[in-house]
Amino acid sequence: MTSTTDGAAGFLTALRSPDAEYRPGATSGPASPMELWPVAGALHDTLPTDVRDGWALRLYALLQERYGKNPVTGPPAYHSQPVGQRLSVIHDWQRHTVLPLVAETMPGAEAVPFSSLTRLHTEASAGRATAPDAWRTALHPFLLHLHATAFDRTAAYAEGHDGARAYALSQGRSPAEADAYGHEYAKLSCTANVRAFAEAHALALSDALALTYAADDRGAYVETFPGSSVRAVVRFCHQARSHHLAAGNPATRLSEGLLTALIRGRSLWSR
Repeated sequence: MTSTTDGAAGFLTALRSPDAEYRPGATSGPASPMELWPVAGALHDTLPTDVRDGWALRLYALLQERYGKNPVTGPPAYHSQPVGQRLSVIHDWQRHTVLPLVAETMPGAEAVPFSSLTRLHTEASAGRATAPDAWRTALHPFLLHLHATAFDRTAAYAEGHDGARAYALSQGRSPAEADAYGHEYAKLSCTANVRAFAEAHALALSDALALTYAADDRGAYVETFPGSSVRAVVRFCHQARSHHLAAGNPATRLSEGLLTALIRGRSLWSR
């Protein structure tokens, strides 16, 4: 087996690991690129099983070209990139893949300032800095709508209904009365839970990402749990029940978009 084959096999093994998350200072496992690793792990996990490893090998080849001979254990060549370009691939991916996917799928998308967020990611991918307040203002409504739609209403409603119905029956209500009470409670609790879930995520993430993007900080980006954000976008698409996506499966579109962002970034890191 060649060293390239060994490296690719190690890359796949790392992606398949349930603990495939970059940990600063880890003595084993993937060492670079820290900002892409949790995104890659989440995308690999959400792709259909018959295509995920093929996609991972294509990703491996691009990372090998950009970051060195072994993107799992090799030297982190990304440290040589200047401030303003360290998260350029992430910004490009958000600008050209994530935002368009969400915009065409999101109910009530007109309430979200996509143009502002798109502009900020475009400027950031070109190395132009933006203050945290501007990022925060653009990110919050986007994240609010994203997580409100991604919330699993069906499961929350069923849980609320079943619990309230059981309680009503224990209080001597008839089955019909208990069922009506269960539905009334489920509607109210589900609405409140969606709001609380979305507001909590939007508040925390808009602040964390605003500071991260303004500082162009790879380590801080990893601390925003980007893998979870990938899963939220995929879940959002499924919850919105979109059937008109150009690339079909949202995970496929996100994954292909990341490869395209890496290819498009060559003009920056080849200089």
